[in-house]
Amino acid sequence: MPAILIVEDDPDIRRLVAGLMRREGFSVEEARDAVAMDAIMTRMRPDLMVLDLMLPGEDGLSICRRIRAKETLPILMLTARSDEIDRVVGLEVGADDYLVKPFGTRELVARVRALLRRGSMLPVGPRTRRFAFDRFVIDLDARQLADDAGCAVILTSAEFDLLACFVERPRRVLTRDQILDWTRGRSADPFDRTVDMLVSRLRKKLHAMDSTPNLISTVRNGGYLFTAVVKPEP
Repeated sequence: MPAILIVEDDPDIRRLVAGLMRREGFSVEEARDAVAMDAIMTRMRPDLMVLDLMLPGEDGLSICRRIRAKETLPILMLTARSDEIDRVVGLEVGADDYLVKPFGTRELVARVRALLRRGSMLPVGPRTRRFAFDRFVIDLDARQLADDAGCAVILTSAEFDLLACFVERPRRVLTRDQILDWTRGRSADPFDRTVDMLVSRLRKKLHAMDSTPNLISTVRNGGYLFTAVVKPEP
């Protein structure tokens, strides 16, 4: 049973989300601020975090940045703001998805299930799919990426989904809308900067492993192109 940690200072919203998640069959922990969240995480590791942006004391952006420095669990950020800059910053510091308040309960459940599915908490197909490119090996079913020395490359759930999208469609120009559709499906928001931020983060992580610097090329007025040769790995 996947465990969900809800970090929200508004008691009404926190109870609403917690009750909804429990009805969906999830194990739920609740925290009103960063202090309570840290106490919970000393005794358990959640499989997904629902994190409010505006919190007393340490805010959601700071929490997200801190968690992301040591954890890869999916983070769904809630915000009462609809400004583009807030969503961009949230994605830059490592959030996997965002939802603007007020939100529909069905959409919240769909986003949570999609993130858990990406994190392999919900079952996927039985086939093993491993591919090699540049100096990396990616296992799409195990959701693991390693370099040619066997060292793991830590990616967030959203970053892994983006890389998988590219690996399955190499040397093909993909528009931002196509990438959003393939990585987030019906929960996609027509917000192009989401893809741009994830591409930037993924580029930095791959290049940090001394890979080819232009594995993901930007195509003017087109989208993005994964330039590597992808080969099935036994």
